[in-house]
Amino acid sequence: MSSNPATVAIPDYRTGIWKADPVHSDVAFSLRSLMIGKARGRFADHEVTIVTSEDPLGSSVTATIDVASIDTGNAARDKHLRSASYFDVERYPTMTYRSTGVRGSVERPLVEGELTLHGVTRQVPLTLEVNGFGPDPLGGRRVGFSATAQLSRREFGIGDTVALDGGGVVMGDKVSISLEIQAVLQK
Repeated sequence: MSSNPATVAIPDYRTGIWKADPVHSDVAFSLRSLMIGKARGRFADHEVTIVTSEDPLGSSVTATIDVASIDTGNAARDKHLRSASYFDVERYPTMTYRSTGVRGSVERPLVEGELTLHGVTRQVPLTLEVNGFGPDPLGGRRVGFSATAQLSRREFGIGDTVALDGGGVVMGDKVSISLEIQAVLQK
């Protein structure tokens, strides 16, 4: 790898194709519940591929997430979320993300991309943090990223809006996404 001003800001930067290590990666979400707290969950099964290019801002990411792998820590709620009332996993078993570009700076990148969920595709930008590149104990190379996003579940046609007697709704519309991805360089 040659050294250019962009890669100097990312120590040990490497170009290549990276696959997320599912054991060391997390795709999580949270949203307002009963207007007083937050409901949290994660998707256990996901495949994420990152392609780092010579210019880091030319890099890309694709992801496929098994929607049925939702885990909120409550089996009855998870079953309800898999139903046709919410995610409808029989008709829409996966959600996908495909980056369309990276803008900003190497220190503060913003990944532009399209999320397809519940049969609907919308632009969902990811605020990205590069946690680092380095060796792993097995002689391979790893990279770590953290990313956050926010989306409207209504824009994707997910769930209903049940009003509370005192005002507000049972489940909020805004969903916060939190990604912790540790990926392994492919040979």
